[in-house]
Amino acid sequence: MQRLADGVYQLSGFPRNAINVYVLEDVLLDAGAAFDRKRILEQVGGAGIRAHALTHAHLDHYGASHAVCTELGIPLWCGTEDVAAVEAGKMVGGPRNGMVPGPKAHPVARALREGDEVAGFTVLDTPGHSPGHVSYWRESDRVLVCGDVMWGWNTLLMRGDPREPLPLFSTDPAQNRDCARRLATLEPSLVLFGHGPPMRDPGRFAAAVAKLPRS
Repeated sequence: MQRLADGVYQLSGFPRNAINVYVLEDVLLDAGAAFDRKRILEQVGGAGIRAHALTHAHLDHYGASHAVCTELGIPLWCGTEDVAAVEAGKMVGGPRNGMVPGPKAHPVARALREGDEVAGFTVLDTPGHSPGHVSYWRESDRVLVCGDVMWGWNTLLMRGDPREPLPLFSTDPAQNRDCARRLATLEPSLVLFGHGPPMRDPGRFAAAVAKLPRS
């Protein structure tokens, strides 16, 4: 794991920064696709993880959640409006790939809402990419985990500036853009994306958000 800030770590993966999984203190954040199970468990097996939280219920963010929670004996948390999808092993919106196994259903122990606290981070409701998408914000050092409100790069080329997810992957692209604008006003010093490398440039993040179309 790579340390990014106090109590904040990014798990290694291949390709690097393609499907990101983080640890916030003692909480595992997201769990990639089903095939990420092994690399997650190898890296966090002795890290004292006590819970697993999601940014949203897409197959590339909770694909390994059931396996990881079962293996580690930890509860699963996610945004309120994504609970039904997680507990049914389904997803609303997002990429559909018949080559990748879908997520397995798993009970949600805690439905996250705006203002909740997770490992020293405040939960922010940021729906649009999925109905229950949430982001995580730590004001003390201005660290933001934005999930897929913005991608950190062009996911096909694996480079470039931050951009919005492809609209066909979001349940409400206009709502997602509004959430991106909200996050940009926070002026985060470190932005952690679901896809793409960490960004330590508030101006670059704000500039990318400013280019989003207005509906």
